[in-house]
Amino acid sequence: MYAVLAIGATGRSVFQIVDRFRDAPIAFTLSALAAVIYIVATLALAVSMRQGGMNHEAWNRVAWVAIGFELVGVLVVGTLSVVHPSVLGIQSVDPFGRQATVWSLYGTGYLGIPLVLPILGLFWLDRRRRESAS
Repeated sequence: MYAVLAIGATGRSVFQIVDRFRDAPIAFTLSALAAVIYIVATLALAVSMRQGGMNHEAWNRVAWVAIGFELVGVLVVGTLSVVHPSVLGIQSVDPFGRQATVWSLYGTGYLGIPLVLPILGLFWLDRRRRESAS
């Protein structure tokens, strides 16, 4: 699922930055940041899943940080888009509108997956950590 969001967020942010960056530069920069986080999380999860691989623990830590950052990002951007969208430089809070980002309105434009996915990702990482410790 992370790979799908990485592709979707990257495509959306590139289009927004190329086509209409001046409309909402803060929001579209945050969209690009979300894409980078999804790419890093995808790579980190893929590498950390390989048991005993080279730098397994380092990539596992990268996964924790990326997914934790993702959760904070979606909560902060989601909340700002609801209570004070002008801080993000957006005029409309329509989840499918021209100024919508991956994390605005808690990822509603992506069926809420950006909000649920980091919670599931952190839960999965924690469960794996406990299993490997026992």
